[in-house]
Parts: sequence; structure tokens; C-alpha cells
Amino acid sequence: MKLLESLASVCASGGARSGEAADEVDGLLPEVVAAPVTTEEVAAVVGLCAATKTTMLARGSGTKLDWGGSPESLGVVIDLSGLNGVVEHEPGDFVVSLRAGTTLAALDRELERAGQRLPIDEVVPNSSVGGVIATGLSGPSRYLHGAVRDLLIGLTVVRADGVVARSGSKVVKNVAGYDLAKLFTGSYGTLAIVTEAIFRLRPRPRAERYLSATFADEAELSAALSGILASQLAFAAVELARAEGGGPMTLGVLLEGHPDALERRMAGAAALLGKCAVSDTVPKEWGQLPGPVTLKIAVPLGFVPSLLGELSALETTLAIPLRIRGSAGVGILYVGLEPSTDQASFAELLQVLRSSVGSTGGSVVVLRAPASIKAGVDSWGPVAGLELMRRVKERFDPDRRLSPGRFVGGI
Repeated sequence: MKLLESLASVCASGGARSGEAADEVDGLLPEVVAAPVTTEEVAAVVGLCAATKTTMLARGSGTKLDWGGSPESLGVVIDLSGLNGVVEHEPGDFVVSLRAGTTLAALDRELERAGQRLPIDEVVPNSSVGGVIATGLSGPSRYLHGAVRDLLIGLTVVRADGVVARSGSKVVKNVAGYDLAKLFTGSYGTLAIVTEAIFRLRPRPRAERYLSATFADEAELSAALSGILASQLAFAAVELARAEGGGPMTLGVLLEGHPDALERRMAGAAALLGKCAVSDTVPKEWGQLPGPVTLKIAVPLGFVPSLLGELSALETTLAIPLRIRGSAGVGILYVGLEPSTDQASFAELLQVLRSSVGSTGGSVVVLRAPASIKAGVDSWGPVAGLELMRRVKERFDPDRRLSPGRFVGGI
């Protein structure tokens, strides 16, 4: 009760309350949920947790709490949903500064008025900026515009000891100091808590065209994909999808730009795809993850077709329905399964895939899954440079108070 009262006193607007069932993370019920609404309040909350040796986990929209490993313990959930809104938008510089609890959808509505956008896809509906940075998740737009870490040019964070730190600036060509923004991206909140971020923006396209074609086997797909990746047509995205149970694979490409120039580029794209359908908009499921349980597989581009063949074979052998979507243009595929999937079969699938994908230099990660499935497997698998990552964790969070256990190697 003393911790609850102390946290409530520093969260003037959002307050603090006891943890409830809806606040559980992989079955762990937090003692307290604190809701700071400024960076200074976040710092005060983290400082109190550090002083009382309490573990903590930052939560924005709460859309990715079942991702990564399960936390070892959970004392306080720091709810950042009230820490939202644009701090500064410089349309002429194509830069925006915003608070971590801001959703991508809200930001997009704000930027639309200036004819600009942040080319980070809302892979999970209602995602907050802080959650996207913490998980480093990218969607179809990564093919042309880069990953989250490539668009991020500055961060304000609260360290595990409650000290506020800043990295980068709103100047795009910033070279001062260490690029901590890239270090924190994808660290699952285990190094610091992000409170504000600065991104570089892009113009909104005048028009777009979506072309898609289906292929009966991996050989046909491979030929088309190779042609697309080698072309000079400046595709905005190259996505692949295959329904569970096998069947044809759909390759979809997105073209963006001036309407007049799109007609010529569309003709070139159609020649590469063969018989294809054309639309002014992408399909509803564009960029979304394929299932409640999701594996993220990264391989060199040349291995994408063979990976699809292996997944089809494993689907038959293990009798596990697999839905596949992903950015074939950057070598990242997402495999979706149902939560009712047999745990032993899931573990075998993971083992076989990691063995084969690992030989190519790739990786297989359990991106999201219920605790009942994650309990029997290593969500992250083998990771190069793990000892270096442990030393980084030791430097930023020596007492392991921030999301302990969620990241690679139990960091």
C-alpha cells in the first residue's frame, strides 16, 4: 500500500491503482499500475521503483505485451497511454517530435493535414509509438523507407535509475554522440523507458497502385521475385501471402508516386508478374500478422522460395496449419498458428526451422504467443553477440528492474 500511495502522489493526473486481471502479463499480476503523463512523472515513478527494488514494465496501448519472453517478475506496470500527442512538427524540415503513448493512427491523422506521413505500418491495430520502438516492428513500408531504427533520429528516455537522458536531435543529419536511439529500438523495454521520439518524415504519395499475382509453386514465384528485386521500378513494398493448407502463393507489389508516372511503371511491373490484378488500394489484411501465435523468420533474400517449400512440407508432416505473410523483398516472413496448436508439435516445428534457417545465417523468433506455448520453448533462439548484449544490459540496468526476462537470453 505504501508503494501505491507513493506512486499515486507523483502521478498527479493519471494516478496509480492496484493491478487487476486485465493488467496481467503472461499470467503475472502487477502490484501497482502507475499512469504518469509527463517525462518528469515517468522519471519519478522509475526512481521510486529503483529505490524500493521493484521490477517494472512500460505499457502503451498494450498490444504487444504477449511478445518476446515472459517477464521473470512484475511489480509495477507504467501505463504510458496518457503520455501522448505531438510535441513539435516542422513540416518544412520533415521532422516530428511526439510522446511515446501516441498511436500511429493518431499521428497519421495529424500528419495528413500537412501532406506528410511516417512510413511505419500499423501492423498491429492501435499500436503506440513507444511499443513500435520497443519491439522494432516494421511492415511492408520497410522495403522502400527502411526499418523503424532508420527513421528514428532522436529519443528521450528514462534510465533504470530514474535519470532522464536524450539522444539525437530534430536535425536529420545529426552526428553528435552515440546513436542510442538505434540501441534502444527493438530492446523490448529492457534498457530504458522511451517517453518521446523524433522521426524523419516522408511526403504522402500522390497516388498508389497495388498489383498482385498468384503462383502455383516456389519455382514460378522465385523467377518473378528475382525480376522484381532486380528491377529499377522503385517498388514501395513487395509482400507475399499464402493461406493455411498450402495452395497458391500471392505476390503483391505496391507502387507510389505521381499518377502519370505510375502508368509506365505499372506496365513494367505487370511484365514481371505476368497475369496480375490491379487495384488503387492495398488489401485489408496488408501488413497484418497472420495469426494469434506468430513466428518471425528472417532469411537472406535468395532463401525465401526454399523456406516456403520447407514450411509447406512441415505443415503436412506435423499436421499444423500455417498461414504465411511477410515482406519477401527484405527476407522477413511471418508464420501464423492458432493458440490451440499442440505444444509438442510447436516445439518440433521451431526446432526444425531454427536448424535449417540458422544454416543460412537467418533466425526464427516466437514473436507473440500465449504463456502456455512460450513456457516450453526459447522465444528468441540462438543470438549472435549475446554476451555483448548482456554487458549492455548490465551497464544500463544492473539491477535488472526493467522487464527482466523479456529479451534475448533472458535479459
